Formats: sequence, structure tokens, C-alpha cells
Amino acid sequence: MADTDRRDTGPEDAPGTDPEAGPGTDPEAGPGTDPEDPPGTDPEDAPEPDPEDAPEPDPEDAPEPDPAAGPEAGPKAADGARPRWKKRLRRIALAVLLILLVPLLTAEAALRVTYMGDPADGTHTRDRDAMWLGHAWVDGRKTDADLTALARELKTTGIRDLYVHTGPMEHDGTLPESLYPNARRFVEGVHRELPGVRVQAFLGDVLATESPDGMRLEKASTRAAVVGSARQVLDAGYDGVHLDLEPLHSGDRDYLSLLDDVRAVTRARDARLSVAAHQIDPLPGFHSFWGTVAGHPKWWSQEFFGQVARRVDQIAVMSYDTMQPLESLYGGYVAQQTSLALEATPPTTHLLMGLPFYHENRFGHWNHAETVAAAVRGVRLGLSRTDAGRERFGVAAYIDFAATEEDWASYRDGWVR
Repeated sequence: MADTDRRDTGPEDAPGTDPEAGPGTDPEAGPGTDPEDPPGTDPEDAPEPDPEDAPEPDPEDAPEPDPAAGPEAGPKAADGARPRWKKRLRRIALAVLLILLVPLLTAEAALRVTYMGDPADGTHTRDRDAMWLGHAWVDGRKTDADLTALARELKTTGIRDLYVHTGPMEHDGTLPESLYPNARRFVEGVHRELPGVRVQAFLGDVLATESPDGMRLEKASTRAAVVGSARQVLDAGYDGVHLDLEPLHSGDRDYLSLLDDVRAVTRARDARLSVAAHQIDPLPGFHSFWGTVAGHPKWWSQEFFGQVARRVDQIAVMSYDTMQPLESLYGGYVAQQTSLALEATPPTTHLLMGLPFYHENRFGHWNHAETVAAAVRGVRLGLSRTDAGRERFGVAAYIDFAATEEDWASYRDGWVR
């Protein structure tokens, strides 16, 4: 979920033969003629040569062999070498393919096994769920009637936190107030219609980690400006700050420093600090491998995930856009991610697992595979196997304006009950 991807701007928001010669033809000779026959003679009337009259070859006239050439020198040797090289190349290609495919297929098979079994009793909502909302709620496009309809939808769920898109921030960390003119009215309306539900300002930007353009957290002035933006939205009435900075590489110390500074502000104001978190390495060190191969180290180490989780009140895993091609594999992946996140998150931090309430077909996200039903079942399986009694735990739906009735039904039937 990249902040500048602007999924909130939908309808309601803003990979032998010579082509020049035909087979068996001589371009120099006409059809049915022999160039060595003299004109006016019939080849069938010529006397047959007597083999005994043929002169015997003189051994001295034979060309001497080239000592530099091996016994297989000459055209026949060259023709024999080609098939051997082709076979060797085929074997190398097959070996490389197996080296890549065997670990991948093994990992996918493990995910399918992870998706098997039954979730434990009681692995349902703790009434600590969340949802990401589009920008239209705070820029004036949504009306009071829209808020009433949203409240009606949410009252039958366990959603208690709303992350409403309020940015994006500028690359220098500042936040133009003109982006959210209706924020205070929206927050007050939610408090009136949905008592106990918090509204957090969803602030994000693209980081300059994989391209020259973007926010640079290594600059102290930029981090200070982000802290100022956090103060700014709290002044506008928000109940907390939700940061989504991408692509954020594992081990980023400047990001950890930023979280420390922002949390000092939110604690002083009795507000929440939450973050959207990258997925955790499915295999140890996988983010380093993927960064070398693809230039995009998508995952975080489990250690870094824990360092982030200890600095915030809530951490929401973006457990979608997983590249999984089948629903069972996606569900097994979510189960694995849930277990890894539970292991790394202290019980004092509220952990949420993301649900894909949006529908796209592209590399990285297959709509037929990444379903809400599979994600919910995967969450319940991971929770059952790792810490079934964890209280500060929930799911987070992304995103309101793309949600379908089937998404809501899968969430309610599988998780709320």
C-alpha cells in the first residue's frame, strides 16, 4: 500500500534453417538440369566408366595433416562439436532452472500445508479491528449522508480505529493544511455516530530509497518536519497519527529515530501512534536476497519488525500484494505472516493483519487468490498456532471505497460472527 498509489482516487475518490534458401534447392541451377552435362548430350547414353581404368591416388599427392589440428579437425569435427555444446548448454539451463524452482516449489508446498487444519475456538474479533479510509472523507467530497451510511456499516463490525488518508506529505515532511479542510467535521461526526471509534490521520509519502525522488529520512530537518505534521493533525482533532512510508528498507535507523520522536508527541497528547508495516521475511534474510535480485527488498527482518513494534501503539501488517497465485497459497502465507508477527510483537502493542478489500489483477496481486475469506482463515490459523489468547490483536481492512458486499460478508462471517 503505497501512499502515492492513490487507491483512494477511484470513482468516488478522486515478460537450423536458412530463411533465404528453400529446402533442397540450388539457386544457381534451373529446374531439372545438370550444369556439368554438355549441351545436346543425353546423360543416359554416356558409357559407364570402368573402375579398373581409374588412376590410383598417389599418396605423395595427399595433403599432409596439420599437426596443430587434432584428429577431429575439419568440417566434420566442427559439426560434431556443435551438438556437444548445445547439450552442455541445455544441461546448464536445466540445472539453473532446478536451482530456482525446487526451493520455490518447496516453499509453496509448505504454504499449502500451513493452510490446512481448523482454527481454534475463540479466534474471532476482539473488537480491536481497523480500516483504512480514502481521502474523500476529509477534503469535502463526502457528505453527512455518507457518514451515516458508513456508521451503519461499521456498527455490526469489530472496527474501532479508522485510518483516514490525510496526506500525502511533501517530500520535505511538511503537510499542506489545504489537503484536509473537512477533517475536524469528519472526526466530530464519527465521535457522534460511532462512540468509542478513533480517527487517526493516515500520513504517508514515497521514500527516496529506490529512486532519486522522494522523502529522505536521513535528513534531520525532514524528520523534524514530519513530527511537526503529526502535531498539526492532532491540533485538527485527530485521535492519532498513522504513518505509511514506503518503500522502507529493513534496518532503517532513521525511521526508528522518527518513531521515537513522533511517539513523544502522541503520548503527551494522549493520542495513538500506528504504522503500516511491511511483511516479514518468509525465510531468514530473504529481504537481502530479493533486494539483490530485484532491487526491491520488499520484506523486513523479523528483528526489525519487532524494533518497530516496540515503538508504536499499533502496527498493521500490509498482508496483501503477496505474489501468491492461488487462494490456498495466499491463505497459508497470511497464516505464516500472522505467526511471525505475533512472535515479534510485544503483547503491549496492538497487532493488526491487513485484509484486501480491493480488487486488482497485476503482478504481485491476483484478485482470485487474495480474497478476504482466505486472509481471515489464514489469520485465524496463525493466531491459533502461535498465541490464540492474544488480546491486543485484530484485522485491518484496506480500503473502504473499493470494498464489495462479498468482502464485508467474508469479514463478518469468518471473523466477527
